[in-house]
Amino acid sequence: MAALGAARCLFRSHSRVKHVQKSKHMLVKCGARTLCSGTKDTDDAKPQFTDPSVQDILTRITGLDLQKVFRPIKQELKPPTYKLMTDEQLEQATELATEQAKKLLKMPPVLQERKPIYDVLSVDKILAGTDTAKYVFTDITYNIPHRERFIVVRETDGTLRKANWEERDRLIQVYFPKEGRKLTAPLIFKEENLKMVFSQDRHEDVLDLCLVQFEPDSSEYIRVHAATYEDLDKHGKYELLRSTRHFGGMAWYLLNACRVDGLLVDMLKKELLQDAVSLVSLFHMVHPHSESAQEAANQQATGTDLLKMECGLQQRGMQQVSILTVWVVVNMLLGLKESCTEQPDWRLMYSTKMH
Repeated sequence: MAALGAARCLFRSHSRVKHVQKSKHMLVKCGARTLCSGTKDTDDAKPQFTDPSVQDILTRITGLDLQKVFRPIKQELKPPTYKLMTDEQLEQATELATEQAKKLLKMPPVLQERKPIYDVLSVDKILAGTDTAKYVFTDITYNIPHRERFIVVRETDGTLRKANWEERDRLIQVYFPKEGRKLTAPLIFKEENLKMVFSQDRHEDVLDLCLVQFEPDSSEYIRVHAATYEDLDKHGKYELLRSTRHFGGMAWYLLNACRVDGLLVDMLKKELLQDAVSLVSLFHMVHPHSESAQEAANQQATGTDLLKMECGLQQRGMQQVSILTVWVVVNMLLGLKESCTEQPDWRLMYSTKMH
């Protein structure tokens, strides 16, 4: 116990390792898009994923489809349970299911990548070459948060250093196993295997497994999520994540990457007009210096006026635009149904400049 106490004192004497890092800008060059044109925003003024206003909008556009949230999953077969209910009991059961669904749709955290740990405590040359294996010393006291747990490694050359993140994750899993997490990451997370899984439309399964296997600020967690969102955006398969806990994270990723046009068109084609308005409003919050945000502020546009204004900006030929975006917005605002049998491919956006 004295050794553990001394170790804790030694740990507290050193500055704590910060777990988050300013991520590299994911903003893609968007000069050809009206939504993204304008002055670049600073990280300090930018709204964060955890802000209540941001969470409120992301929750609204996620949707709440009880049939999808409580869809059957593969498990041991059991006889179904039937209940006879009055109208009042059915209403109460529906309200209870709605509350449970909201909990199931709680969005996973979106964090910046943690900084690498390069902290050498001492170099004892007298111990160099005394063994061919490294030694790891771990404080396994139960009441210590894992992020503050003292773990050090003695190298074969006598160097005593703090364990890096990969070593920490593996050792913590050994002493404090988390259900469903493996010591070695499943092969499904390799890039070539992800492509095969994506071709089967199992994006949600990948993200669910990623939540269990990796810490939310680890490089692998961020890489897998980015690859999943990129594939969904590339093929326009946004519906796969709608009414799931991952939809908000995807929307946030696309907002920061300045590539919400595909998602916006998808919402309008599905007649989710309020979701489209919320998405544009959130874009203006995240990118207040963009051309469309400044135009909306000048006109004090709200609601569907935001979409009308965006359509007007594009029709004036200020930027290269998506023909389908303008076509869908105009038809939705006029209350018309889609009647064109041969619609333009939205994946070929911005290939034509309007005059």
